[in-house]
Amino acid sequence: MARSPDTVRKHIDVAAGVLIDGAGRVLVQQRSATAHQGGLWEFPGGKLHPGETAYAALVRELAEELGIEVLEAEPLTRVDHAYPDLTVTLDVWMVSSYAGRVEPVEGQPILWVDLPTLADKPMPPADGPIVDAIIERLGLAQA
Repeated sequence: MARSPDTVRKHIDVAAGVLIDGAGRVLVQQRSATAHQGGLWEFPGGKLHPGETAYAALVRELAEELGIEVLEAEPLTRVDHAYPDLTVTLDVWMVSSYAGRVEPVEGQPILWVDLPTLADKPMPPADGPIVDAIIERLGLAQA
């Protein structure tokens, strides 16, 4: 049985990167006011192109958005989230090494946020599990 048009949601696949500076702060950027979930803070990254792997998209997106070259990254978590109008799968990577200086190439506001206050930033609901994964990973790394 075919689903009615109002139950069919657009689906997007996204690669996102978690960057942590020497002071233990996490990088977030603000979504454009006109974008889905506009004005909220998110982890840098973007949509996968057809046939592109999540890692390749991560490398491309961070070069486009932040002007950096990813040298090393490992999977952190994968999040599937359903919004009323679309579903999203976020492949999230912990970027452990990169070349270049982080710059907001596309003019987007960026912030380095202390880990204890990261959950206080207004973020899309899909990013909540990412914050939890970061805290868990860094907590394990410091134990």
